[in-house]
Amino acid sequence: MLTDSEYRHARKEKRLAIGVYPETSLADARQARDEAKRLLAQSIDPSTAKRLAKQLGHQAAINTFEAVAIEWLEQVHQHEVVPAHYQRNKRRLERDVFPVIGKRPASELSPPEVLSCLRKIEARGYIETAHRVKTLCSQVFRYGISTGRVERDPTVDLRGALKPHKTQHYPAITDPKEIPALLNALDGYGGQPTTIAALKLAPLVFTRPGELRQAKWADIDLEAATWTFQASKTALPHIVPLPNQAVEILRELHGLTGRSEFVFPGVRSSKRPMSNNTINAALKNLGFKDKMTGHGFRAMARTVLAERLNYPEQYIEQQLAHAVKDSNGRAYNRTTHLEQRREMLQAWADYLDTLRSSSAQAASASKHEAPPALP
Repeated sequence: MLTDSEYRHARKEKRLAIGVYPETSLADARQARDEAKRLLAQSIDPSTAKRLAKQLGHQAAINTFEAVAIEWLEQVHQHEVVPAHYQRNKRRLERDVFPVIGKRPASELSPPEVLSCLRKIEARGYIETAHRVKTLCSQVFRYGISTGRVERDPTVDLRGALKPHKTQHYPAITDPKEIPALLNALDGYGGQPTTIAALKLAPLVFTRPGELRQAKWADIDLEAATWTFQASKTALPHIVPLPNQAVEILRELHGLTGRSEFVFPGVRSSKRPMSNNTINAALKNLGFKDKMTGHGFRAMARTVLAERLNYPEQYIEQQLAHAVKDSNGRAYNRTTHLEQRREMLQAWADYLDTLRSSSAQAASASKHEAPPALP
């Protein structure tokens, strides 16, 4: 049974729908009727007031921090990062932010409210995560500003409010005098064939360790000597021109793992890539613990290419898949300076061969030195 109330406003007969019995109790119906009388006494149309209240309620629901954040995640963030990075950030918001401030209107959140959310993460000992979540919140607020639902970003006022986190530095060999010993150790490694190939390829291409171990044959064109994949940090297509030495390693490896999706499949299952700790474990076994890591090959290449081989920083940074912009602030296309970078990687591979052979010659000369004359 429909519960409604007739009234007169602005010389017109009108009807206010209050609810349906028994979903709407008689007590609630009387309360709604009394509220309508109160509005009429103030010359306010109850039907108009009800419609506006409903609109405001809907507006409030789509303007909560959680609603704005989910919209940002789906409309923006998932298109600018790789799926794994997107899922990680989504979980951080769902676990650490939404339960605390998710239902609050984003426009009403104050710096102390956001800080209280971040403090809970700090209390668990995850200092770096707290800083990362602060950055995520800032991105959500900036999206809210651009869509007209937030006026300012309260995280701006939190500068210095969190405990400082230590930047992680990966051990790396960058002195050319120490590189030959590393290369010779890699050449002499006696582990799994896939691990041997990965160790030899890592210094030649200096991609991120995760990008190397998850390399797929479908992304590699050995005839064109090119490896194209989605960079893990930027989610943008990235091209690695393969030097001759890298192509040779991959051709040999293809006979072993070419039927697998992955260039470096796992030992237990060819349907999964090798473990994320494989390279570092091998370097540790070779005696380079605290001296070199899989990530360290990037620092080694960056340092030597700039300081010894005198290549422009722009080429190096672009090959490292870092965000590099032109003079107008636009990100470089993946094919920008491709031929120059191809020449750079070949020169780098040849330079490593030179270091390796020079070391071998020096060792041979030392071995065949004439013994001192007897007195």
